[in-house]
Amino acid sequence: MRAVLYAMGKEVGPPFAGGQALPNAPRLDLRRLSQNLLVCVCGVGKVNAALAAQYLIDHARVSELWNAGVAGCFTGLPAGTLVAVAACVQHDIDTFGDPPGLVPVLDQVELPCSFWQDTLGALTDAGLNAVSGVAASGDWFGRDLDRAALIRDRFNALVCDMEAGAIAQVCARSRVPFRALKVVSDHLFHPSQYEEYQANLPAAVERLSQGLAKAMYL
Repeated sequence: MRAVLYAMGKEVGPPFAGGQALPNAPRLDLRRLSQNLLVCVCGVGKVNAALAAQYLIDHARVSELWNAGVAGCFTGLPAGTLVAVAACVQHDIDTFGDPPGLVPVLDQVELPCSFWQDTLGALTDAGLNAVSGVAASGDWFGRDLDRAALIRDRFNALVCDMEAGAIAQVCARSRVPFRALKVVSDHLFHPSQYEEYQANLPAAVERLSQGLAKAMYL
């Protein structure tokens, strides 16, 4: 059983929309698309993402967990570019005496994604504009330019989101393969970032769905 985790319902497009709703204790928007595929909308942020990931691992017994969603970009990559995430960091972890981003217990800053080369290969084979890179996660939308530059430079991050790092941590602790696919919807240093995000969202979601279907061989 595989599962795809999204933060927001507006990120979900065909063929990942619809399906049979599954009741669950944490009140996740959880649906069965097929015998071997679940789709879950967990809500924005690291805690919501971690809760959903652990629920899917414990109760749905998933053998592979994906995270898909839109992301802000630290570089000038065009909106709509797909990013096969090679590793995740959590830029908002800063415990006393430890390097910024060091995840307790795991003692790692970078949490590698599984089979990201295969994900990137499937996208490029399909003729889609795709790259690989590091996703920096934190409970922060990204409107502080100085902080954005610090995250970019400290972690060599390509995109910024609010969920992937937390899911990667849960999957690493539970020894479940984790993949992440992001699509550039906006740019951290754009003078009107939120307006750019709103304008690009429909096309970005369409490209994300197209890329995810190719990467998952659906």
